[in-house]
Amino acid sequence: MKFKFSILFFALFGFAQAQENVTFQKPSQEILQLADFQRPPAIMMSQDKQWVVSTYRPTYKSLDELNQSEVKLAGLRINPVTNISSTTVYLDNIKVKRFGEKVDRQITGLPINPKIANVSFSPDGKKLAFTNTTTNGVELWLVDLAAAAATKITKDDLNANMELPYTWFKDGQKLLLSKLPANRNKLIDSSKDLPKGPIVSTSDGQVSQLRTYQDLLKNPQDEANFETLTQAEVFITDLNGNQSKFLGSAIYSQLSFSPDGNYLLTSIIKRPFSYVVPLNSFPQESVVYDLKGSRIKVVNEVPLIEIMPKGFSSVRKGKRSLHWRTDKPASLAFVQALDEGDATKKVDLRDELLSWDAPFTGEPESLMKIADRFGGVSWGDQNNTLVYSNWYDTRNVKTFLLNPTTKVSKLIADRNSQDVYSDPGKVYTERNAFGSNVMSVQNGKTYWIGEGFTKDGQFPFIDELDMRTLTKKRVYTATARDKKEVINSILDIKKGDILVSLQSATEYPNYFTKNIKSGKQTAVTNVENPFKGLEAVSKEVIHYKRKDGVSLSGTLYLPAGYDKTKKEKLPLLIWAYPREFKDQSTAGQSTANPNEYTFPSYGSFIYWVMKGYAVLDNAAFPIIGAGTAEPNDTFIEQLVANGEAAIDAVDKLGYIDRTRVGVGGHSYGAFMTANLLTHSKLFAVGIARSGAYNRTLTPFGFQSEQRNYWDVPEVYNTMSPFMNADKMKTPMLLIHGAADNNPGTFTLQTERYFQALKNLGAPVRMVLLPFESHGYASKENILHTLWEQDQFLEKYLKKK
Repeated sequence: MKFKFSILFFALFGFAQAQENVTFQKPSQEILQLADFQRPPAIMMSQDKQWVVSTYRPTYKSLDELNQSEVKLAGLRINPVTNISSTTVYLDNIKVKRFGEKVDRQITGLPINPKIANVSFSPDGKKLAFTNTTTNGVELWLVDLAAAAATKITKDDLNANMELPYTWFKDGQKLLLSKLPANRNKLIDSSKDLPKGPIVSTSDGQVSQLRTYQDLLKNPQDEANFETLTQAEVFITDLNGNQSKFLGSAIYSQLSFSPDGNYLLTSIIKRPFSYVVPLNSFPQESVVYDLKGSRIKVVNEVPLIEIMPKGFSSVRKGKRSLHWRTDKPASLAFVQALDEGDATKKVDLRDELLSWDAPFTGEPESLMKIADRFGGVSWGDQNNTLVYSNWYDTRNVKTFLLNPTTKVSKLIADRNSQDVYSDPGKVYTERNAFGSNVMSVQNGKTYWIGEGFTKDGQFPFIDELDMRTLTKKRVYTATARDKKEVINSILDIKKGDILVSLQSATEYPNYFTKNIKSGKQTAVTNVENPFKGLEAVSKEVIHYKRKDGVSLSGTLYLPAGYDKTKKEKLPLLIWAYPREFKDQSTAGQSTANPNEYTFPSYGSFIYWVMKGYAVLDNAAFPIIGAGTAEPNDTFIEQLVANGEAAIDAVDKLGYIDRTRVGVGGHSYGAFMTANLLTHSKLFAVGIARSGAYNRTLTPFGFQSEQRNYWDVPEVYNTMSPFMNADKMKTPMLLIHGAADNNPGTFTLQTERYFQALKNLGAPVRMVLLPFESHGYASKENILHTLWEQDQFLEKYLKKK
């Protein structure tokens, strides 16, 4: 079942009328030296902070890796030969060291030419598990961390099509395995079969608001293949690979042990399947088993969900967010809607949080009723739990301190979710007696780690909150102005030891232990900067205002050696992404940090600072809808005002030729780019990658728009570049992955928009990247994308 795609780029330069057969190209040397680099390792730390693991992966995938067998079913993309997601990003090496050691040790015994994924520490922190994908399937390996040695413990017969194919037992001495069924059906290749009848779908007249989805089931053959590929049998294996069968064949979407390790919560996807929603909306049954494999209780049954009320704060009926309470041995918690999940209903209370103790013979116990929508819970101890609520329309979030024993709750935070300056941070968690992460409560006090964004810059902090008096005390603030500090963890609050990462514009992020009392720092990792070529580049965060007074910001890059006194007029490139807000104050807040490490990628214009361009990266493009107004009611006007303000700000500094400004974006940023070129004369060129240009093809909402097309057809039509294609006369480069898997940004969006622009005489070029999804992965396609952008910018901005 191999699906081929001809490596042919459908492209037009200017007003050319013929397609071009273009082979893969590489960008100029200035860009290539940054793009063709060795990716630094990623760092993992064991929960007990005893081990530091460095994982390595190739910088890019190859085109051959993308050109693998693939089937697209119910929202999944699966390699039917190896039984793992075809989008998996593989590691090719692992190293380890004890926390505090300076030198990594190479893990010995790794598979030859490894394709490593699904890496996790054992609960006791002594082992590391990972999968290796062979040409035939997925096998499980274990690493003894003390010995730095890897051993294979299963054959390549695991089923990873439903994500993680193994689950650690709580004692770290055994694992559950999801294995291919012994009598597995063969896949049906119906490409040449005559259908036995039409595909028929019906509606019973209920109103719903379903968004557009990719990779859905289309026919009975797809249903059968989905079932074949996702079914697994559950086995138990010890650390030596000795296995015994535990549960029979089913489509398992969840396998989760209770904190005490005595029960297993399973969720199973069942028929009937659907052709209009992906698998997470299929019927599911949740069952609890004991360690002998005996069924204890069916704890939840969810029907097929094809009907949903309007609004982002709407949810389905019945139990949801079903999970084990981490503060108790074996208790399930879940939420139920009190308003039937319908956000449009006027009610006083909307959600109820309940708890249910094993073996589930009694009735669930109500812990709290919530006026807004449940937003999560942080379990602590028998007297302290944090419950969060949210309401999308107002962007409001609340935090409650709940005593789960007495059921008494107190509101401790009430804020706008987009107000980053007032963010109290996240409560620090640590492992309890069950080995589960819970809110750390020490002598009635909790500790909160905040990112620390302020109007004057970013200063991460740690706050102490007394849960009895609700008094707060700041115990640490990062004050460095030449580096960006990220607080990762608290090691010992009494001693003042924390774990941080430090970085600057030219220093790669590395981990350090730090004592907040003495200020002493000790390096934990030492990864060098892979982009030496950017060290002399000028980087600063600039702040400016829109005409209506909204504060904006962006990170400005100028070429190395640029003389700011002579002020040579440079071409300017702006990269941005629109974001919706409900008020001006939050829209004007900045999270840009000039000390953030500069990591160029195909996802920005930073490369072009090496070629003499000024670059304004992550320029703020807020779209605001205050009060009862919706942001998109004035989308075009605000978009143009954002673009004009950005150009004015850099022009005021004297660095640019404002007649040579280009703009670009990916996904919703591509949509932004097409609209800016259509409705303004601010830009000389635009680059739009993997966007959606006809909003009538996403009629039940898009991005942060909750209203459907029939509610506000004028908004959908006005915002659609496709509907205004006759107005677009500025050179634009359209790029799209030929296998885009993102809801709403079907590749067809770019193809039809290009066809409209071409026939209306616009100077436009379209490039379809073979095998690529919404984000691009292969080296060939990424380097070619950079070449396409470089050629287009040189032609239309530098006039070469």
